[in-house]
Amino acid sequence: MEPASDQQVPAWLESLNIPGIADLHVHFMPDNVLRKVWQFFDAVDRPGVPPWSITYRTDEAERVRTLRGIGVKHFGTLNYAHRRGMAAWLNDYSTRFAAEHPEAIHSATFFPEPEVVEVVEQALEDGARLFKVHIQVGDFSPVDPLLDPVWQHLEKRGTPVVIHCGHGPNRGRFTGVEPVQELLQRHPELTLVIAHAGLPDYASFFDLVRHYPNVHLDTTMVGTDYMESIAPLPTDFPDHIAAIADRIVLGTDFPNIPYPYAHQLQVINRWGLGREALADLLWHTPRQLVGLGDSEPSGTGT
Repeated sequence: MEPASDQQVPAWLESLNIPGIADLHVHFMPDNVLRKVWQFFDAVDRPGVPPWSITYRTDEAERVRTLRGIGVKHFGTLNYAHRRGMAAWLNDYSTRFAAEHPEAIHSATFFPEPEVVEVVEQALEDGARLFKVHIQVGDFSPVDPLLDPVWQHLEKRGTPVVIHCGHGPNRGRFTGVEPVQELLQRHPELTLVIAHAGLPDYASFFDLVRHYPNVHLDTTMVGTDYMESIAPLPTDFPDHIAAIADRIVLGTDFPNIPYPYAHQLQVINRWGLGREALADLLWHTPRQLVGLGDSEPSGTGT
């Protein structure tokens, strides 16, 4: 069984004996920021790259209702800063959003700037459980000296960081596995979630998972019809995933995806991981990463 549509997802989750989905890679951003992100995707026009049409181009309240209807009980609200002074006000937005929506995993971001330690400490004090950095958009190295005290602090706390660091879908000056390897050599206990499983260099990021105990991969867009046209999976990808199934977590990139939410779940289902591993990927492992334990959302929110 697999969900043929978003409406069929709750029944599929019931068949896996889990109460819902915990999606770490979801974006809720200030409206002006999200509009600029959508404008970027609307302008995708490169040889060999299909148009990127935003499927869930609705207002904030409707997007929350959509996730609830699908069965998403916990979701990250990933913002990412790309210039100095941006992280603090993005984190303020995320703090307010988390206070208003019990399903939201309180998320935050940071950027290599002189104030970065204070920004991260404030976010943690406000309740952040999950951070996001985007190496390509931010155009910074993960081993920038300004970030070293932040990585050290997050390593000690075990706070997970979703890091978009692969070359795909767009290469940056500091993308690729090498800077992340250097980061982990300095901070080997860091809890990192490699966005998009590091596409297109899947094999290199599989090696990181094998060598470092707290590195995870998220499934964001991996293996979808759209991404297969850009960064196709190696034929042995399901075997590699099965070997590290306890370090894979769900990510989708909602709402900024050019297909229905259920399509990502169909792809994951076809990897043949089995019901127990699927339940872990969709529910247990991501919840454990952000310290939710056995907690449930306290209400339906607003």
